[in-house]
Amino acid sequence: MSNHSEEAPEQRTERENQRASVLSQAAERFAGPLATRAKIMEREQLATLVGRRQQAGERAVFTNGCFDLLHLGHVRYLQEARALGDFLIVGLNSDESVRALKGPGRPLVPQEERAEILAALACVDYVTIFGEPTACHLVALLRPAIYVKGGDYAAPSTAAHGGNAPDPTRLPEAQVVQTYGGSVRLLPYLAHHSTTELIMAIKRLP
Repeated sequence: MSNHSEEAPEQRTERENQRASVLSQAAERFAGPLATRAKIMEREQLATLVGRRQQAGERAVFTNGCFDLLHLGHVRYLQEARALGDFLIVGLNSDESVRALKGPGRPLVPQEERAEILAALACVDYVTIFGEPTACHLVALLRPAIYVKGGDYAAPSTAAHGGNAPDPTRLPEAQVVQTYGGSVRLLPYLAHHSTTELIMAIKRLP
């Protein structure tokens, strides 16, 4: 009859590593929802954290939007945004601000659920909800090194020639970023992937 004391050192190490891996996976499953919700922060708490990380040399990337009915276009956009810096913050429009932007039928998903869905993505580090018409005040508070929006916010004069300078009339946040020396990046959206198109496709179902 064998026992653990007769195991070779390398066998014992392998067994202990396997046990540690199983325990770690179980802990991750238990802490998953808690860890996800911990990414959702009030702006004042987040500002302190972002300031500390950027002072340590990290670059914050910030984007904002409604993110109603999350789809592949959103996911790829957020992944690309995250790759531009060291951590990604998503400013999420509140239900009230979504209604003001999109109309009385929106959002389809309430803000708390939209925030948790975003926070569950590996590429998203923090989520904060804002109720203002624009994210200008939030951007001014957080001062991210890089501000990201979709390519449809390019100024018409530059977009016509393949450029991607932001349109200041449609993207006032860009001017805020530029006042403190941050950079603005416009990323292309995945064609034919939008919440509006998804809603229309659902309405056409028999």
